[in-house]
Amino acid sequence: MTNQTRSALVKVPSVTLAFWIIKILATTLGETAGDTVSMTLNLGYLVGSAIFLGVLVVLVAWQIAATRYRPALYWATIIASTTAGTTMADFATRSLGIGYAGGFALLLTLVLLSLFVWYRTLGSISVETVHEPRAELFYWITITLSQTLGTALGDWLADTGGLGYIGAAAVFATALSLLATAYFATNISRVTLFWSAFILTRPLGAAVGDFLDKPLDHGGLAFSRPLASVVLAVAIVLLVALLPKRAATTIMK
Repeated sequence: MTNQTRSALVKVPSVTLAFWIIKILATTLGETAGDTVSMTLNLGYLVGSAIFLGVLVVLVAWQIAATRYRPALYWATIIASTTAGTTMADFATRSLGIGYAGGFALLLTLVLLSLFVWYRTLGSISVETVHEPRAELFYWITITLSQTLGTALGDWLADTGGLGYIGAAAVFATALSLLATAYFATNISRVTLFWSAFILTRPLGAAVGDFLDKPLDHGGLAFSRPLASVVLAVAIVLLVALLPKRAATTIMK
């Protein structure tokens, strides 16, 4: 298969700096939007999860049915997964009472299991393989689980860990910087680095989102959740519209 043909088939974006910027904004939006529905609108975590999972299922089906990479559709699906991840993580850790540590352990196991089954089934977990329905389904399942994991991890460090939202965000930003250094300075598997970074962007976004909308006496800025969500959504739309739109073509090893 030629690079040109592969580019037409792969339906996820090229992993560039722009990708990571939009991903972090999307994860932050997922936190504020999820909290808007479950807390501000007082619908609760279970109803919020049902709403966002319903939207996610529709968007994933649309994404799989698409014949090429469509930036707006892809990022809408990412936002749906990260918002569903917020409400599902909160439901697991708070409503079910398993706590942050229990939620983190459960979700980490599910993420690793998803990656393992994906690899055993198709022989690769690289984004370069995301051009046929089975790979796409594994991709979106893994992403949604990683978004949920990231929420639990971010809340765990910020609340139970006593770091606060800024402290937790600093920890995850530092970890991402170390992964970036490893990318340029080592021969560590690019696939391993990608999924590690993908997972860590979620708790970073969760910590930043909580810092924006949580009350002052809880260490936040008490910004309006709906307003913060709208601002973040507008920023994402502008970046998706203005930045280069390329599908992934490079094989990661």
